[in-house]
Amino acid sequence: MGNRNGFTPIGERQGWQGRVVSLSVAEIRAPDGSIYEREIIRHPGAAVIVPLDGEEVIMIRQYRAAVNREMLEIPAGKLDSHDEPPEFTARRELREEIGKQAGHLELLAVFHNSPGFCDEVTHCYLATELADTDRLPHGIEEEHMAIERIKLADVPDLVASGELIDAKSIVGLMLARERLG
Repeated sequence: MGNRNGFTPIGERQGWQGRVVSLSVAEIRAPDGSIYEREIIRHPGAAVIVPLDGEEVIMIRQYRAAVNREMLEIPAGKLDSHDEPPEFTARRELREEIGKQAGHLELLAVFHNSPGFCDEVTHCYLATELADTDRLPHGIEEEHMAIERIKLADVPDLVASGELIDAKSIVGLMLARERLG
């Protein structure tokens, strides 16, 4: 895949480093030889999980500061580092967020969330053969989140009604529906 249009990164400087992400300014040479800058959010990557229990998906409803509202989502979390295996992240997040472990974890897709400004890559898994384990919430939002169950068959209606608006969750749930027929 890669770059076939003659755009060439020529330099990058880090502008800010946070706990989760950093902001860099990249210099890029265009096909016509001009040089321009783009701000890029650097992110270590994430895993999202569709935990399927029979015909139901175990989801979470948690507060998201960036949009100042609660969101209905599938469990997810960032990789602790660029080299952490995404499957490890997925298993950790299942335990932290919903108190489950998966007997079977199947990779459904790998995708970029917002490639216009961020390099985050998300690994999306279907988790089945779920068993209870101790829930280990991590962070203030997880301590106050609610666990909800929805029927996988209800996903299109939840999207159409605006109840489900989280992109990673929509992608994961639709991929699970497609995989399961």
